[in-house]
Order: sequence, then structure tokens, then C-alpha cells
Amino acid sequence: MPIDPQNTLLTVQAGLAQLSTLIVSYSFSAIGAIILLVVGYIVAGLAERSIFAGLGHIHGFDATLRHFFSKIVRYAILILVVIMVLGQFGVQTASIIAAIGAIGLAIGLALQGTLQNIAAGIMLLALRPFRIGESVEVGAISGSIEEIGLFATRLRTADGVYILAPNSTLWNQPVRNFSRNGVRRADISLSIGSWNDIDGAQKTLLALAGADKRIRREPAPVAFVASLGDTTVSLTLRYWTSAADYFSTNIDMTKRAKQAFDSEGISIPLPPPEAPAQETRKQ
Repeated sequence: MPIDPQNTLLTVQAGLAQLSTLIVSYSFSAIGAIILLVVGYIVAGLAERSIFAGLGHIHGFDATLRHFFSKIVRYAILILVVIMVLGQFGVQTASIIAAIGAIGLAIGLALQGTLQNIAAGIMLLALRPFRIGESVEVGAISGSIEEIGLFATRLRTADGVYILAPNSTLWNQPVRNFSRNGVRRADISLSIGSWNDIDGAQKTLLALAGADKRIRREPAPVAFVASLGDTTVSLTLRYWTSAADYFSTNIDMTKRAKQAFDSEGISIPLPPPEAPAQETRKQ
């Protein structure tokens, strides 16, 4: 069958016209998409900074939470912009939202532990059972708080060991905060021979406490007999000091009490000597 040149020309012209229409249409869509992306990126950045600055005016609002909420707003705007851009090219946004929901559900199920840490981190930052710089004990974990993150909390132990504890672990256990109240009670116990002057020993301990400026006058220090042994009397000096001075005061008072007892002739009984091991006789 012979090819009609006129029909072929008309087909080519129709195809070129349709192609040019598609090019123009998608060009406008592409230009609109680029504009949306640029504007959305700028708006997301402005919203992030505005939220971060606005939360900063709230007294006591944690900086980590400020970062978290400002980032959430930024990413929410960017996701919305991406959906609008896809809509420019005729993609059904309803199916995109459904797909995002399904992906989010799958990620949530796969990362349950991580999401628990995030939720626990938010609760720790909101309720503030501890702050940066405070000394805490949570279960078997103890140390000074260095950073509270959304996933984990960084601590430093008294002997300089680095600890990274998941937030869910810290949230699900009772927290002992040694710094929060600002003051701590300390007890120093010493045993003296029952033949010594007990009243004199108590006065010596109270005099030592009164001479140290780190020890608070209210509540007043007390010295009392804690327990009695066969040949010993256990004395306890109880006083209050600031949480920052707790360990240094405890160390100094223990040393001074021993030195004061030695200078006043108050003897601290030695443990009884161990019985010598009996040698077995050779048969």
C-alpha cells in the first residue's frame, strides 16, 4: 500500500504539536516546582528559626527541646512542599500521603526501641529529674550529667569513665539526684574504746564541725552514740553541707576527727589479733 506523503506530514505535525504542548506544560510545571521548592526551603528555614527563638523566650525551656520542635516544624513544611511539587506533575497526592503513612508505620514498628528513647528523652527534658552538671544515680548507673539528648544521655563517673545511657533506661527507673536540693547530710562514724570519755569525744566532734565554715549551722550538727560493742562505742557526727562540698568536707572531717582524738588521748580500739594457725603434727 503506497504511503500518502500528505497524511504522513499531517501525522508528524500533529505529533510535534502535541510534543510542544507537553514540553510547554511540563516546563511551566517544572518552573512552578522549582519556585515551590525554593520558597518552601526559605519558609522552612524561617519557621525553624522563629520557633527556636520563640521557645527561647520561655523561661527554663531546654535547648534540646527547642532544637527538636524547631526541626519538626522545618521537616513538616519540607514534606508538605514535596507533596505540592509532585502534585504539579499530576501525581495523586492522596496516594502519596497514604504511602507516607504506611512508611511511617513500618518505620515506627521497626524502631520501637528508638522511638521509646525519643519519648523518654522528651519526658526527661520536660520534667527535668536531672539537669546538666548534676550528680545522679539511676539503677546501676551513676555519674555527673554532661548532655541530655533525644536518644541517650551522656554521663561522666567520679573516676572519669564515659557512660552513654539510653533515655528509656533512665526514665523507667527511680532517679537519685544528689545535687538537686543543694544541700546534703553527711554522717561520720568512729569507734572509740568504751573506757574513754564519751561526752568529751562528742564535744570534740562538735567543736570540729563548728570550726568548719562549710558545715551549716542550721540544722545544727549533732554527735551521738550510734551503737555499743563489747569494748567499743560507735560515735556518729551528723551535719549538713552544700552538695558541692559534700565529699571534700567528709574527707577533711574524718581526718581531723582522728587527729583530734589522737591529740586528746581518745583511743580508737584496734581489731583483735587473729589466732595463729595451728601446725599439724606429722604422724
